[in-house]
Amino acid sequence: MKLLVIKIETSHEVEDALTVFAQDNLKALGTEARKRSDFEQAGWLHDSTVVEMDDIKDLPEDMQFMAYFDEEADREQLIKEFTGKLTELKTYGLATGAGKITTSYIADQDWNTAWQKYYHVIDFSRHLAIVPEWEDYQPAFKDQQLIKLDPGLAFGTGNHKTTQLAMMGLERAMVKPMTVVDVGTGSGILAIAAAKLGATDILATDISDESMTAAQQNAALNDLTNIRVQKTSLLANVDGKFDIIVANILAEILLDLIPQMDAHLNDGGQIIFSGIDYLQLPKIEKALDENGFKIDLTMKQGRWIGLAITRKEA
Repeated sequence: MKLLVIKIETSHEVEDALTVFAQDNLKALGTEARKRSDFEQAGWLHDSTVVEMDDIKDLPEDMQFMAYFDEEADREQLIKEFTGKLTELKTYGLATGAGKITTSYIADQDWNTAWQKYYHVIDFSRHLAIVPEWEDYQPAFKDQQLIKLDPGLAFGTGNHKTTQLAMMGLERAMVKPMTVVDVGTGSGILAIAAAKLGATDILATDISDESMTAAQQNAALNDLTNIRVQKTSLLANVDGKFDIIVANILAEILLDLIPQMDAHLNDGGQIIFSGIDYLQLPKIEKALDENGFKIDLTMKQGRWIGLAITRKEA
């Protein structure tokens, strides 16, 4: 089996936006960014690292962004989608660089091996660390919980700022054993984080078969039996109410989720949003207000916004 690679010569300013777009909207099997600054900074390390910039093959002007798809994916349509996204991002005032898009095909096993070069332990917080399954990591604290992941299974590795904002929100919200629904679960990382933090019952929803498989396999990798999965769009056809609703998805999709939330949130429940570009925040604020919700806490990392939300008081 081969994979289709979409490579974009662009700017580091749009790395996060392209990553989320490729994973959430286009259902990429994975993404990768190759930045000139990574090579420059490697030469500043206080070790034996020597970087000869002139010797590096295909050195990016700023950043090369790669998205990986099944070989049967519509190449021309994907080029059109990425071209449109770059145009949109430029209207936000972001630098998009050359914007040159090229395509190629690689063997599937090459991608699986490449993952292990770039993915390492993320010592996220006092309570959580994200550990690829092949890494041997000893917790910094006796009660630090490890989230084991196979990042080759699906998108959602913990590297992305939006995932980390959502995890920060979960840590704050999980003050006792609670029930959680992770909307748009991807690899299942937020569902697993919720379980590690003490959630008693977790539902993970997503619209893709790949995510359902990945979430189940990553839950098994962590020996968790309290994570259920359901293939559906957002909270459509979901039964029951939850103490926490967490969703790390793009703002335009969150706008579709907001009207569904009241029917699925327990009294006194909390909602955690991430994946919001700061320019899209006013739309989210307006929709939340119109649907009876208020923002209790705003978190920001780079361009990305995370929110802690509750119902308005009667």
